[in-house]
Amino acid sequence: MFLDWLLETASLPKVGLPTVFVVALVSATLLPMGSEPVVFGYVKLQPEMFWVTVCIATVGNTLGGMVNYWLGYGAHEALARGRHTPRALAWLESLGPKACFFAFLPGVGDPLTAVAGWIKLPWLPVLLWQAAGKFVRYAVLTALLLWVPDSFWNGLLAPLRHLLMHG
Repeated sequence: MFLDWLLETASLPKVGLPTVFVVALVSATLLPMGSEPVVFGYVKLQPEMFWVTVCIATVGNTLGGMVNYWLGYGAHEALARGRHTPRALAWLESLGPKACFFAFLPGVGDPLTAVAGWIKLPWLPVLLWQAAGKFVRYAVLTALLLWVPDSFWNGLLAPLRHLLMHG
């Protein structure tokens, strides 16, 4: 009963979409967290909100990436002003903002946006390229997860449901 109420409450657009936004934003910072389960869960409960949810998650995740960018930019200003950029970062400078398309990759994306700020890549192209990559990731991953049969998810969540109902 509690689980049903919780899922029903969380599926309301006035509660669910802000949660999707916040989780997506926080997960794009250097904090280790994933937003995909929240995006998928919300879309599973509200399938008609697929594109709205993907867009909200993309905006939140992109803004979180820009937090990393500005942290990198500020760190460079505070620590390395006037110093030569290490050769290891030269590859990112040669690729330019297009490299930020891959900011959605786990373990690589968050530092990538921070390094983009460190080497002072232009912020608007960084924002646009990372938004494009994050949008593609959310749309494709969520669509693929929706094709997984409900019986799989029910079996996967059965132990948790048992704990919540009888715990």
